[in-house]
Amino acid sequence: MSTAALRSILPTVGIPADRASEVKFSGETDPILPTPYRIGVAGAATLGATGIAAADLWELRSGKKQAIGVDVRHATASLRSGHYMKLGDGNVSHARNSIMGVYPTKDGRWSYVHANFPNHRAAALSVLGVPEDKAAVAKAVLNWNALDLEEAILAAKGAGGMVRTAAEWAQHPQAAAIAALPVMEIVKIADSAPEPLPPGNRPLSGVRVLDLTRVLAGPTCARTLAEHGADVMKITGAHLPNLGYQEWDTGHGKLSAQLDLRKSEDISTLHGLVKDADVFSQGYRPGTLGGRGLSPEELAKIRPGLVYVSLCAFSHAGPWASRRGFDTVVQTVSGITHRQAEVIPYKTPGPQFYPVSAIDYCTGYLMAFGAMEALRRRATEGGSWMVRISLAQVGKWIVDLGEVSGDAARAAGEEFTPAELELWSMTSQTPSGPLKHLKPVVQLSETPAFWARPSVPLGYHQPVWPARS
Repeated sequence: MSTAALRSILPTVGIPADRASEVKFSGETDPILPTPYRIGVAGAATLGATGIAAADLWELRSGKKQAIGVDVRHATASLRSGHYMKLGDGNVSHARNSIMGVYPTKDGRWSYVHANFPNHRAAALSVLGVPEDKAAVAKAVLNWNALDLEEAILAAKGAGGMVRTAAEWAQHPQAAAIAALPVMEIVKIADSAPEPLPPGNRPLSGVRVLDLTRVLAGPTCARTLAEHGADVMKITGAHLPNLGYQEWDTGHGKLSAQLDLRKSEDISTLHGLVKDADVFSQGYRPGTLGGRGLSPEELAKIRPGLVYVSLCAFSHAGPWASRRGFDTVVQTVSGITHRQAEVIPYKTPGPQFYPVSAIDYCTGYLMAFGAMEALRRRATEGGSWMVRISLAQVGKWIVDLGEVSGDAARAAGEEFTPAELELWSMTSQTPSGPLKHLKPVVQLSETPAFWARPSVPLGYHQPVWPARS
């Protein structure tokens, strides 16, 4: 099943589907965790795609092929890798904010309030007119119709959505826009001369990546590029809210610097970094960065040959193209949480999220796959390229993989064995102490994946490129 899923990905970027057989998938297949969705297959296939892209870059450098392996259970664990960290003697908390969740509404439906970030939490609370108290939120939501609350929270610059069934989502104009798109696209945005890969002994040696993404999907992309040798610089701002545990999870292999993109001098600093970069990865809504000189076309003029990776929630097409969203929001509005609760019984009533962040991590793996394929194209035919993807496109692809039987999903274990987790784990020495975390999943015979740098606190480095590795 993982091979078939990989076959569905490769042709979207012009790679023959039969190359999926180059990846050896091991371990059992879904259901691995209690969900009807084929999350293990999805994780393994998207990781397999990154393995093929890394192997292609190595072959371009050396003329040598290599074997690619993916353990499906390890791949599944990677879809919630933030759960398996320990910093020093204590676990890294991945708890969500207490008011984040799904609530019944006045019209007999359910509404999801996304409240992990303080700004989104404040937006929801301002609409509801209550303090940060779960009981007060539940009582206030009962005064709203679900669709009205969805629109009000979005208008207040918050995030969330009305729970829809899959059938309802299929009739939505945004679903129609997404259905007309492939799971991802690689688009040529400017001409430039072919540019050989920098010298080095890893697939992405000497390749410089600017990571302006946040939360999970985008940072996972840059983390994946780092595990194949890229020099990655995470750019965030001291004024931006963040979730500490996610930064430890996605920060492996990265430098971390801070800029304030509201300031012209910091935009100039970023442009200087772009001039010496190869990949620029961003996760802002379509059009958001255009007024700051950071659009794909603007940056391709500053750095001909740039690979621009663009992530958003609901794609660049359709009425929701500029709508704010996250993995959990996409699950909510597209019928996934409704179906999860329909198949798996829970102690609490209402729609439920599946037990991993499959859309987020799979999107990140596909972004990395696209970036590496675009770098291969730059090396062989030249040009500046944009990799375009959204959480909703990947969510649709996961749903389209089909479901396992309800009985099998309900019988699946809820956790991996301690022996498995120990086998898949490693310890990195960070500035804050030893961090135990999952290893890279993809196994390559010639260029084993690893992170050359540990995760660091945000803003730990200056916004200056080190010498190319």
